[in-house]
Amino acid sequence: MEKRNLSIKQLFNLSFGFFGVQIAYALQSANISRIFATLGADPHQLSFFWVLPPLMGMIVQPLIGILSDRTWFGKFFGRRKFYLLVGAVVAVAVMILLPNAGDFNFEQRVYMSLSSAMWFGFFALMFLDTSINVAMQPFKMMVGDMVNEEQKGLAYSIQSSLCNAGSIVGFVFPYFFSWIGISKVAPQGVIPDSVKWSFYVGAAILIICVLYTFFAVEEMDPKEYAEFHGLDKKKEETKEDGNNSNNDVVVRAFITIGLVQFFCWAAFLYMWNYTSGAMALQCFGWNGLDTSVSAFQEAGDWVGICFAVQACGSLVWAMLLPWLEKKWGNKGAYAISLFVGGLGFISTFFFTNQYVQFVSYVLIGAAWAAMLALPFTLFTNAIEGSKHMGTLLGLFNCTICLPQIIAALCGGKVLSCFPEKIVEVITENGIEAVHVPVQQYMLVVSGCLLICGALAVFTINEKKKAALTVNTDMPE
Repeated sequence: MEKRNLSIKQLFNLSFGFFGVQIAYALQSANISRIFATLGADPHQLSFFWVLPPLMGMIVQPLIGILSDRTWFGKFFGRRKFYLLVGAVVAVAVMILLPNAGDFNFEQRVYMSLSSAMWFGFFALMFLDTSINVAMQPFKMMVGDMVNEEQKGLAYSIQSSLCNAGSIVGFVFPYFFSWIGISKVAPQGVIPDSVKWSFYVGAAILIICVLYTFFAVEEMDPKEYAEFHGLDKKKEETKEDGNNSNNDVVVRAFITIGLVQFFCWAAFLYMWNYTSGAMALQCFGWNGLDTSVSAFQEAGDWVGICFAVQACGSLVWAMLLPWLEKKWGNKGAYAISLFVGGLGFISTFFFTNQYVQFVSYVLIGAAWAAMLALPFTLFTNAIEGSKHMGTLLGLFNCTICLPQIIAALCGGKVLSCFPEKIVEVITENGIEAVHVPVQQYMLVVSGCLLICGALAVFTINEKKKAALTVNTDMPE
């Protein structure tokens, strides 16, 4: 079967829904800590809630790959589109419910130090992240299914651009809705309307974009798919020798790149977890106690702006990566990017002006750009020619998820290692001194982790030099 080229419109149609999915993911990333802090979570508890996203990603993405490989629901629902639609519908429902966790009349009972509202939010987050993963995975698979080798680079570039655009929109939404007059403050324990409307509008855009891709794309039936990928011919080929010398190369690549991934994704987990509190304490004069005050909620809106600046910095740095790779190789470009990002994280500790923080987040974007491209490039080079590439890439997703789970489980303990600031509070018994965690230290920890990751890059034994490949996998 001739592997014809697709038009730009067809390539765009394949990935347009990813724009909406990424808006949902950006809203989750930038606002989950803010939501749970508003519901009453202690800073030491926040990392507990961040166990869910990577855990769901590690379970759901490989599972959707295996299931969709083995199913065909006819021309209308196709192979991947069925899961795309189901994931989007569930995500929309949860995006409407999650920001209203503080409005439901839950009994004020506490289990394991968490209120009923926080438990509701916990399970809502679990369903949201599961559904986002279900909706996200088919987009990457459809490019692999329907695009020939000549156009895959272009197809993933389009997908990456839509991904970054969706991130910027999702990050900016809460600030935008506050700017147009929707309230950014609410009673204690209630999520502000600006955040609620961000999730509502994000949900609407998500379902519109997904439905566009669902109806615009027609997947290949099983016979066409087999001919396109030459599966019948491959069945006739000699079985691959499982003990070939390439196995050692694959194992070493998995371990060494995985070590770098550990430092990188742990660092960004702490950024997503603690930036809201750190920004409020550092730049907005928050006392670290009352989350219903304007200072905390303004900081939450500003975090979205900073994350959008990071996404823009990532786009610019991604344009520099091919030049860095040509001059210093994949490993050199990787190490430089992580080191620059590490400096960006550490610099947040010293900038008390909210606008100067933009400098830090532009630098952090350099690390993010490298993390989305170079690990995938280095690993696919190592496994080139393997008949089990899909399985190996599914396992490689664990090097993104496991570090975040470990970091989330350790976050509260790490935060407790740092000095706390003392805030005097007027109570019925007079003035009392309250110890408040200084969450800015966790961003310094992120910077140190990225610098460790930059050093760990040099343990990688690169199989061969190859052109830069962009990976659109997000931090799940």
